[in-house]
Amino acid sequence: MTETWTPIGNLADIPRRGARCVTSPLGRIAVFRTMEDEVFATEDRCPHKGGPLSQGIVHGGFVTCPLHAQVIALRTGLVEGPDEGRVRTFPVRVDPVTKALEILVERQPAFALAAE
Repeated sequence: MTETWTPIGNLADIPRRGARCVTSPLGRIAVFRTMEDEVFATEDRCPHKGGPLSQGIVHGGFVTCPLHAQVIALRTGLVEGPDEGRVRTFPVRVDPVTKALEILVERQPAFALAAE
């Protein structure tokens, strides 16, 4: 299978310590930007109660679910602390010159960056 990276916007579209959503046939994907301009993508659904991770608090390389305060590592998708679980993660890359964002997902959908 050939890898196909799909454009999803620019780094400036996501505020530092914030997130935006990408829609795909696999569901909603949350794209996060840290204070250090690292970019990560996970499914937009907490494994505990299905809370919208894109509305959570980004701190360091983690996001805290807005519903039940589960802390999830953005790099691995693993739930931290006494809870257990994992969210699916997706590779994201940033063009060093243009700052364009691209995501890699198995099935290539038509993506749209949502202003959430």
